[in-house]
Amino acid sequence: MTRRLSITWPDARPFAGRQEPFRILAASDEPDPFLDDGRNRDALGRVDLIVGCGDLAPDRIDFLGEAFTAPIVFVRGNHDRGGPWPNPPTVPEPSSGPDLRSFAPVPLLALPWPGRERDRARRNDRAGWAQVLALAGPWLVRVPDAPAIVISHAPPLGANDNPADPYHRGFAAYRLLLDRLRPPLWLHGHAALAATTSWHCRYRETTLVNVTGSVLVEIDPPAGE
Repeated sequence: MTRRLSITWPDARPFAGRQEPFRILAASDEPDPFLDDGRNRDALGRVDLIVGCGDLAPDRIDFLGEAFTAPIVFVRGNHDRGGPWPNPPTVPEPSSGPDLRSFAPVPLLALPWPGRERDRARRNDRAGWAQVLALAGPWLVRVPDAPAIVISHAPPLGANDNPADPYHRGFAAYRLLLDRLRPPLWLHGHAALAATTSWHCRYRETTLVNVTGSVLVEIDPPAGE
């Protein structure tokens, strides 16, 4: 079953001339069979953007984009190596770093599983630091004026992660980014839902969402807009 969540966006500018909320369908790790039935997809309604947070097969990502006729933004997870990867013909290039084009109203920051493609997908905090400095370094120095959405495979350390499993703990570098950037929305996968107390949480100004399976997120304008 596709879970649902609504958040209020702190910036009114993306909603100029728009009466409807932005709707993001995010998925990762475990294909949601609920979405295989066209009647269920119709019941979900309009989708403005498909977000993949890793460990989904290319044909699944492609299916979601075609089924909802929506643009796709996705990051690759720790299992997205070999097999049909790294360059499947049916899906767009995975995102990495700041992305100001795919979802025009709001800037995105995409963080795939850190580390070199040819290496085994081990959990490496040093690779996480290198990734954040390379992809988000300018944002750490100067936070963008427009609030952003972060999409990643792994969560930040101690924020919606699985502290009982060392491999599925979040990255410390992501926690620094969370504290510095304070994005209104952070979408991730990687942490099994059965091993966490909740699939979403609030940390300061940020709503963190574990999208394992699928989640429909509605982004509403600020109150009074």
